[in-house]
Amino acid sequence: MNEVGDFIVYVKTGDRKFAGTDANVRIRLHDESGNVTEEAKLDNFLRNDFERGQTDSFVLKRLEKLKKIHKIEMWRDNAGFGANWYVDTVEVEDRISRIRYTFPIYRWIKADYHYHIHHLDTSLPQLDPQGYQRRMEVDEKKNVYEFIQRGPGLPSQVKQMPPDEQFSFDYKWNIVKTKAELIATSKLVMITGGQWENLASLKNVYTEKIFCLPEGAQQHRFGNDVVFGLQRIASMNHSLIELCEKIPENFDVSDDILRPYLEGWTLQQVIDAKRLFIVNLAILEDIPCRKDFVGCAPMALFLVNDKQQLAPIAIQLFQKKGPDNPVFLPSDPRYTWLLAKMWFNNADAAYHQSLTHLGFTHLLMEGVTVATHRNLSQSHPLFKLLAHHFLYLIAINTRGLEVLISPNGWVDKTMNIGLAGMFALIKKGIDMWRLDVHGTLPEDLKRRGVYSSNVLPGYHFRDDALLHYHAIHNYVAKYVALYYDVPEKIKSDWEVQGWGEELVKEREKGGCGLKGVPKNGKFETREDLVLVLTSIIFTCTVSHASTNFPQYDEYAYPPNYPSLMRGVPPKDKSEKTEEDVLKSLPDKPTTLDIMIVTKILSGKGTNSLGNFEVQYIFDPEAKKIVEEFREEISEVSKEIKMRNQKRLPPYLYLDPDIVPNSISI
Repeated sequence: MNEVGDFIVYVKTGDRKFAGTDANVRIRLHDESGNVTEEAKLDNFLRNDFERGQTDSFVLKRLEKLKKIHKIEMWRDNAGFGANWYVDTVEVEDRISRIRYTFPIYRWIKADYHYHIHHLDTSLPQLDPQGYQRRMEVDEKKNVYEFIQRGPGLPSQVKQMPPDEQFSFDYKWNIVKTKAELIATSKLVMITGGQWENLASLKNVYTEKIFCLPEGAQQHRFGNDVVFGLQRIASMNHSLIELCEKIPENFDVSDDILRPYLEGWTLQQVIDAKRLFIVNLAILEDIPCRKDFVGCAPMALFLVNDKQQLAPIAIQLFQKKGPDNPVFLPSDPRYTWLLAKMWFNNADAAYHQSLTHLGFTHLLMEGVTVATHRNLSQSHPLFKLLAHHFLYLIAINTRGLEVLISPNGWVDKTMNIGLAGMFALIKKGIDMWRLDVHGTLPEDLKRRGVYSSNVLPGYHFRDDALLHYHAIHNYVAKYVALYYDVPEKIKSDWEVQGWGEELVKEREKGGCGLKGVPKNGKFETREDLVLVLTSIIFTCTVSHASTNFPQYDEYAYPPNYPSLMRGVPPKDKSEKTEEDVLKSLPDKPTTLDIMIVTKILSGKGTNSLGNFEVQYIFDPEAKKIVEEFREEISEVSKEIKMRNQKRLPPYLYLDPDIVPNSISI
C-alpha cells in the first residue's frame, strides 16, 4: 500500500450466500466529542470490493481532527446487479496512534439506511444511544424468525428457515452417496432383502475404511450384563436411571424372586444401602407403533454388585402384571434373557431418539433460538453470549425434518414407533420437562437420587458432565455480572424481559412454552438469568454431545441396541434360540440404513467447546471472561483424560475436545 493516509478502514464481508455487494458504500467516522468526518466512498480502483468472505482495506485521509473513534456511520445505495450486503466486521486503524477500533456488524445492510455502529457494539437497550435503529432491527427480525407449532402439543419451531441459518457442509447429508460407498467397500457384495443368516454374518458388513466395527459389536460387549448396565450410565440415554427407594406396585418382583441376585443381602438392605436402581419407561405405554410392529413400556432393576459394577437383575417388558408378562431374570435361558434385554433397549431407543436426543435438545433449543433472535439485538451482550451455541441449529433441524423425520423417512423405516409414535412421545415428554429441573443438571441428578459421587459408581456421564456444568455456570455468572451490576438493569432491560416472556409464553400462543423458568420469565436477579443461560448453553453443548456422539457405536450393530425389533416380545420364559434373535432383527437393507445415518449423526459439525467459529464478543472485559472459560475447560479436558486412563472402557464423549459449541449435527 503506497498511498499514505490517516485512517485505514478494514471491511470484512460475511461468508454466506449472496453476502457480497456491487453497491456503492460510504462511511463517516465519529469521535467522542461529536466531531465527524465528511462522507467517504469505500472503493479501490479497478478492484472488485466486498466479495463474499473477503476483507478489503481502504485508506481515508483526515478530513476533521478526531480524537478516539466513537462510532462509524455506514450506508450503501442500491446500485449494481447484486446490491444486498452482509457485513461481519469493520475495523478502523488510526495511522498515527496505531490504535484499532472494532465495530462488530453481523447484519445485512439495507439500502439507503445510515447504520450507526459503536465501538465494540455491546450495550443493554436502555443504555444504547441508537435506540431507534435497535428497535427497527429487532422488529425486522421478528418478521424473519416466526414461531410455528407443527402439530398440537409439539414444541415451537421456526416457521421458515431464514437464509442466514443455512449451513455449508451439505456433503455430510449426502446419504445416497454414503450408502453407495458403504456397499462398495462392504464384504456384502449383494445387498438384498431378507434376514441375517447368523450373528457372525452380520459383522461382515463392517469395514476398516468407512464403517468400522462399532463398540456394540465387540465380542466382549454383546450380551454382557455389565455392558447392559453401562448403557444406562455411560452411553447416550444416561438420564433415566434413578435410585430405587421402593419397588413399584406393578413390578412383579419380591424378595424370593430376587434373592439369588442380591449377593446375600435382602431387598430392603440393598435399597437402604443405595445399591438398587431402576429405569421405568412407563411413558411409553399406549404410544402407537407402525403397522405390524409392537413396542414395550418396560422397567428394569439394576444392582451395584460387590465389584462396584451395575448389572440388571430383573426386566418386566410391560407395565401391567399378568401371566403373559413375566419378570425376566439373569438365570433365564441365555437367548430368552438376551431377547428381554433387546426389547428393553428397543424401548430405550424410542425414548432416546424421541426425547433425550430430538425433543430435549434439538427441538427445545430451536424454540429458544427463535425467541433469542426475535427479542435480543445483535448489540445485546446476552445475544453475543448465546449466538455461538445456536450455530447451524435451525439448519440441522430443518434438514432433519426433511430427510429423517418425515413420512416414510428414516424414522418410519428403522424404528418400531415410527413417526406417529415419535411425535406422540415428544408431546408427552415436552409437557413434563422443566428448565429448573430436567434442564439443570445438579437438580436433575438430585431428583433421581444420583447426585452424590458415592452413589452409583461408574456413572461417567454424571461425573464428567458436572465438571462442564460448573465451568459453564462460572463463565455465565461472571459474564452476567459484568453487564448487570445492579438488579435495576435487569428489570429495565426491555429486550431481556421480552425474551423471558416469549420463553414461557404458551406454544399455542406463539411462544416456547418452557416450564420452570425463574419468575415465569420476569427476570429480577442475576441468579435468574444465570440459571437460564447456563441451562441453554449446557443443553446445546454437553447434553447434545453426550446423547448424539455414541449413536454409531450403540445402534450400528442392531443386536446391541436395536431401534427396530420384529415380531413380538417373549411372553413366557421358554428357551429361545439364536434363530429367534435373528428373526427379531431388522433385515439387511434396514440395518444398512441404521448404520449410515448413525454414522452421519455421530460426526462432529462445529469447533470444540470454547473455540468459537464466529467472534461475537469484543468487549475486552468480556473477552477476558471468555479466555478464563477456555482455561477452565482446558483443565476439565485434562481431568477427563486422566479419568479415562483408569476407566474400562473409557468414556470419551464428554472430553471438551469432542464437545462442539452447538447442535450442528
